[in-house]
Amino acid sequence: HQEAKHPSSPPAGIEKFKGRYLHSRDYKDARDFTDKRVIVIGIGNSGSDLAVEISQTAKQVFLSTRRGAWILNRVGDQGYPIDIIFTTRMKMFLKNLLSPSMVSDFAEKQLNTRFNHSHYGLKPKHRILDQHPTINDDLPNRIISGRVLVKPNVQQFTETSAIFSDGTREDIDAVVFATGYSFSFPFLEGCVKVVENQIPLYKFMFPPNLEKPTLAFIGLIQPLGAIMPISELQCRWATRVFKGLNKLPPRQDMEADIEQKREAMAKRYVKSQRHTIQVDYIPYMDELACQVGVKPNLLTLFLTDPKLALEVAFGPCTPYQYRLRGPGEWAGAREAILTQRQRIIK
Repeated sequence: HQEAKHPSSPPAGIEKFKGRYLHSRDYKDARDFTDKRVIVIGIGNSGSDLAVEISQTAKQVFLSTRRGAWILNRVGDQGYPIDIIFTTRMKMFLKNLLSPSMVSDFAEKQLNTRFNHSHYGLKPKHRILDQHPTINDDLPNRIISGRVLVKPNVQQFTETSAIFSDGTREDIDAVVFATGYSFSFPFLEGCVKVVENQIPLYKFMFPPNLEKPTLAFIGLIQPLGAIMPISELQCRWATRVFKGLNKLPPRQDMEADIEQKREAMAKRYVKSQRHTIQVDYIPYMDELACQVGVKPNLLTLFLTDPKLALEVAFGPCTPYQYRLRGPGEWAGAREAILTQRQRIIK
């Protein structure tokens, strides 16, 4: 994600605009915008973070969004990190029992209890499960204080102002495009081809067309959860494949898996280059763990170690769970799982 992605259809008149405009990739310091009127275009994680930070020094920040967004906070119930609360096997089990609409209804109600997204001009047309979430603890505070004003899509720029799709006009001094990134691998053109941020990789890791599995991509995913534990498990599998301890399936089976995942993403998410490498944390971790042979067996745990089984089922799914058995087993994994909550809050 090193190539700045600008809007496919840039707002009319941007070439006439006399102020400064830049991509979020080139942003360095909020002091560059002291006492200025600034538009941030895009309400992903970069856009919302920039709007909050720039509003500390700017005269006024406008946050322009086409679709709105559901805003999650990093700090959850009882002060635990939000991913520790959400990424549990029991919650995943309950989520799979319910329809996506029912899960969305519940989650959106919880978010609107914190602050009503309609009142803040943020309520999107899509459901919460249809787009990668935006996580920001401070944005609602900046909006309610008036330092950040939420605006619709920019329709046109003049030399000194912006005209929005609702017909309103604001004088501005600078524009920050927080419109995401594209990725490519020009040094691997003979091995893989990226088209609109789509890359055909088996389990988001292995090119299926190589004669021998000597290349793996690590961390080329956008998880609903932490990325580093996933990358570590990817490395464990990749090294076993390289050493010949694990075999990849035939090419046609890998391509079928790639296509199935692509269709599932297209069906679930709003169409966007942002949603081409999405994975759910626990299902994807378990998928990798099955390849390595380290997925925890809950039934066996409940029969042999009920105390540990309860924490594995109801507690946060941390990487220790994939050190309980199989290659890379660690004798300290059980104790680490049983004491992880105390260590998180220390």
